[in-house]
Amino acid sequence: MSKPVNPYTIGAFLVGSLALLIAAILIFGGGQFLKKKTEFVIYFDSALNGLNVGAPVKLQGVQIGTVKEISLELDQKAISITKPVVIEIDPAVLVDPSGQSLHTALTLKQRKQNAKNLIDAGIKAQLQTQSLLTGLLYVEFNFFPNEPVKLTGLNYKDLPELPSIPTTADQLKNTADEVLNKFRQLPIEDIVKDLALTLKEIRIIATSDELKKNRVALAKSLDETDKLIANLNRNLVPLVNNLNSTVTDTRTMVQQFTRDMRPVLTSSEKTLNTATSILLESRQTLGSVDALTAPDAPLWQSLEALRSAAQSTKDLTDYLERHPDSIIYGKE
Repeated sequence: MSKPVNPYTIGAFLVGSLALLIAAILIFGGGQFLKKKTEFVIYFDSALNGLNVGAPVKLQGVQIGTVKEISLELDQKAISITKPVVIEIDPAVLVDPSGQSLHTALTLKQRKQNAKNLIDAGIKAQLQTQSLLTGLLYVEFNFFPNEPVKLTGLNYKDLPELPSIPTTADQLKNTADEVLNKFRQLPIEDIVKDLALTLKEIRIIATSDELKKNRVALAKSLDETDKLIANLNRNLVPLVNNLNSTVTDTRTMVQQFTRDMRPVLTSSEKTLNTATSILLESRQTLGSVDALTAPDAPLWQSLEALRSAAQSTKDLTDYLERHPDSIIYGKE
């Protein structure tokens, strides 16, 4: 008869196994389960083929978290599908200028404020290819301040939303689609008809007799122009030579005139100096004459007496002419 199993032994075995499992998780998991992480939700317009749970989340090439959840939401009323991608970011990877890790946002208000700060800084998420061989994708964050912010405004598990931009391939595809749509809107049939009509008119003009005559006249005009230019060249060469000779002769004449005029200018300078000396002496002489002819000078007084005597003689002569008998009988 077999010995009964002790239930305490079974319980101790289960407890020990559970303790070993927890220790293994803590050791091989690097303590990731004990770290507090911040979660955000992102909505991508692109196809998520190649993006898996656990894919890296990077900021300018540095991994800061992983993809935690990928879901599909079907809105039966609007008949639309949204693809919320939940990411978790390890704040310990991000440090401040002093080297300290950033504090984890504990409340929903703090998480929304952090999301707003990131959006204001221009951060946006974009899907990038990990490997061309496998086609796996990862989430790359970068700063695109010039790109418009597009948020869906949907509420997914009360997680703050971060904006996204299309992949480079999607942007090229969208640009190509826009160009193709604009091309389709063009009136191609009318353009082709107008082009055919234009080519027909060009062919008629090119084969017309008037155009042939114009080409002949143009060739003749060009030939005459060549001849005129040749004649001008032949006539201009002697003219230029004569002009050079005239300029040379003029230069020689000016130089000779300069040499001839130098002695004359020197003599004129001497003459001017002599004339200046004479003028200075004349000024002194005129000063002496002014002093001599002053009203109180003796010469001026003598002249006054002489003038008085002359006046008296004139008066006497006039009186004798009127009374000649006064010489005999005397003045009455």
